[in-house]
Amino acid sequence: MSRTGSPLVAVVGPTGSGKSELALTLAERFGGEILNCDSVQVYRHFEIGTAKLPLSGRRGVPHHLLDCVDPDELFTAGDYSRLGRSVLAGILARQRLPIICGGTGFYLRALLDGLFEGPPRDEELRRRLLSREGARPGAMHRLLQRLDPQSASRIHANDTTKVLRALEVRLLTRRPMSLLFQQGRSPLEGVRVLKLGLQPPRTELYERLNARCELMFTSPGIVEEVRGILALGYPANAKPFESIGYAQALRVIHGQTELAGAMDEAQRQTRQYAKRQWTWFRREPDLIWLDGFGAAVSVQERAIELTREFLARV
Repeated sequence: MSRTGSPLVAVVGPTGSGKSELALTLAERFGGEILNCDSVQVYRHFEIGTAKLPLSGRRGVPHHLLDCVDPDELFTAGDYSRLGRSVLAGILARQRLPIICGGTGFYLRALLDGLFEGPPRDEELRRRLLSREGARPGAMHRLLQRLDPQSASRIHANDTTKVLRALEVRLLTRRPMSLLFQQGRSPLEGVRVLKLGLQPPRTELYERLNARCELMFTSPGIVEEVRGILALGYPANAKPFESIGYAQALRVIHGQTELAGAMDEAQRQTRQYAKRQWTWFRREPDLIWLDGFGAAVSVQERAIELTREFLARV
């Protein structure tokens, strides 16, 4: 990443930490526009389970790459990188401050560092791998550990989408995806980046996440939202239905679990997801941690101070 160039601010951290509130505060103070960096908020109709800010809550600040993909469309990190870079160019051309906001670390890395051009999907290979995973849960990750240990160490065993892609790349190219990624990156040029990470007290964050999940399943809630999306004609196997909350709501609709059990599972998985996000962002270079939630006055004041100092060095 260049040490000189146009300024760019990223606000990251675990789910529920108040990233949107802090990003809005910075955008209002410094004339910014917000670029979404959440892999599920890009999908139309998925509101409750993604904690997506409604239009009325965006306080007149332009937001980009929200509600830009239909639920049955394929949308990859490569797509995000390509579209996101185009959005950034437009914001900078308007002489506004781009503020990336979200918790999908892989999307942020794809945007800033670029991705290699991997092989196209091989549906027959994917079918065989998924069949193996269905017969022996965890089999794909164990295979990845043998074939590409570095990639396996960075991908959670439950993230079958990423495990599947890493295996697909390894088997088709006969080279580890971790190695190809390092060799094929195309970093974003001409920008300087200030990365701010929110780090609230873990116990308090988990309490808030539990409360948010409980509210999410309260009628009218995520189950009704899922019924509405299905009624629009989108299939139950669409990609965003795999995300936390929506997967559990689908099982309620299909009579596979009770509402209380679905809520408990969503709460547990959300806490685990927040922990994985912390782990990911701790490996993010040059990230400055802010202790607290994004709505806290002390956190906002510190973020404003850091952003002002950062912009003064442009």
